Amino acid sequence: MYPNHARAAHELLTFYMEAGVDMAMGEAPNDYLSPAAAKPPVVAEPPSPPAASKTGLKDWVSGGASSSALIATPAQAAPLSPDTAVMAAREAARGAASLDELRAILEGFNGCALKATATKLVFADGNPKARVMFVGEAPGYEEDRSGLPFVGRSGKLLDLMLKAVGLDRTNVYIANIVPWRPPGNRTPTPQEAAVCLPFMLRQIELCDPDVLVCLGGPSAQTLLSVKEGILKMRGRWFIFKNGSREIRAMPTLHPAYLLRSPIAKRLAWRDFQAIKKAIANPSGA
Repeated sequence: MYPNHARAAHELLTFYMEAGVDMAMGEAPNDYLSPAAAKPPVVAEPPSPPAASKTGLKDWVSGGASSSALIATPAQAAPLSPDTAVMAAREAARGAASLDELRAILEGFNGCALKATATKLVFADGNPKARVMFVGEAPGYEEDRSGLPFVGRSGKLLDLMLKAVGLDRTNVYIANIVPWRPPGNRTPTPQEAAVCLPFMLRQIELCDPDVLVCLGGPSAQTLLSVKEGILKMRGRWFIFKNGSREIRAMPTLHPAYLLRSPIAKRLAWRDFQAIKKAIANPSGA
């Protein structure tokens, strides 16, 4: 065996893991051209799921006895249509009276396919009573393993940016639009973001910050309902309706973008200076 084979095998396995491969199908190769393989296997047809109803949706997300056919395990659960999944998410999110309840509901929610491929739910980090809340797009590899948002290279840069304006994770709250890592760190689909959005909106409502910071274009476009690119949006103040009150919101550049384009750090620095002033004077007067 060549000395580099072990290292190459380790790098290949690491690549598979980061790409979202989490299951080995067998130890020996299969000859799919053989006559035996040409005959399709007999698969028992699964029972038809019960018709979806408002009550059924509530039971499905809350774990009621009448919904056992829908919630037992991801392998047994019938996939929901996009509209039905969004409806289920809205109903589930409304039922959370606290952040702990919201997290528990998300742990049991099976309406987003990303949950099946992710290692952990990445709910939030920091101080939920903080006056400023940062919201990114979705977890990456390191976040998926730790269960905390922004702990990889982007997270380390974010910590430095916070420190530069006198902040840290004890006086900010950090989360993502999508709490499960998409395979291969791909961008979440519009359907995945739509299903997860009700939980994020409820999370913001329960935290009730004075200032909301959208890290990156996808976060800003999702939360602020705008279509412009992040370079046009960043540094501008928007109004975010948080339940019955309005709070100030600013899009800024995602730390991952700054790692790719260090020259843009000067723009992010201006944004963080404005955010610091807004925290000190949330009324904007």
